[in-house]
Amino acid sequence: MDNSILNLIVFGVISWTTLFLLTRKLFPNRSFDFCNRLVSTIHAILAVTLSLISVQDWNCPLYPLASRSSHKQMRALAVTVGYLIYDFVCCLFDKQVKIDNLIHHLVSVVGLGAGLAYEWCGSEMVAALCVTEISSPFLHMREILKDLGYKDTDFNLAADVLFAVIFSCARMIGGPYLTYVTLSANNPILIKAMALGLQLVSAFWFYKIARMIMYKFSKRIEAKIVHSNR
Repeated sequence: MDNSILNLIVFGVISWTTLFLLTRKLFPNRSFDFCNRLVSTIHAILAVTLSLISVQDWNCPLYPLASRSSHKQMRALAVTVGYLIYDFVCCLFDKQVKIDNLIHHLVSVVGLGAGLAYEWCGSEMVAALCVTEISSPFLHMREILKDLGYKDTDFNLAADVLFAVIFSCARMIGGPYLTYVTLSANNPILIKAMALGLQLVSAFWFYKIARMIMYKFSKRIEAKIVHSNR
């Protein structure tokens, strides 16, 4: 791994932490989670943008497979590794530590770190970055809306549904295909293991999201029935 990439990771950890501290200063009355989600939203938008910029051939965005990573791809991955390290530490300081979230961060850091160390399979890695982060702004938006007082409103329900649809399309349609091509190509075994692990985590989250949406709609239907019977 090039020293410039290592420096970018360190700079990223410092930058994301500084941005979080500034956000806490700007919104002193908001929660720890609210400020962290604002930072996470900025990262998600930046990550998707950098991954799209690093695509070498838009006729075949996933190609070349199992090839040496370009500098743009390495840079996009390094920015996200820096963010994931920052966010992993943030998760430990949150009121409620979520084990599945910590596992996701560890799998992602190891997987992206392996890709940077090998300087290999950049096309697959930035595609995975785009697939995993494209739904993140909507994930954070639904939680931010709750913090702003829009919980159990039509606005919040719309954000929930939008997030669920984008997550499902990205993770359960694009994700399995990306996992297949990564496993089929001549990639290092660690990269293949991380790709499979990330897809399994995505499947688990898909199950949780599906249950959440079903609960939200059933709750809304029950409320309408009670209201109509009055």
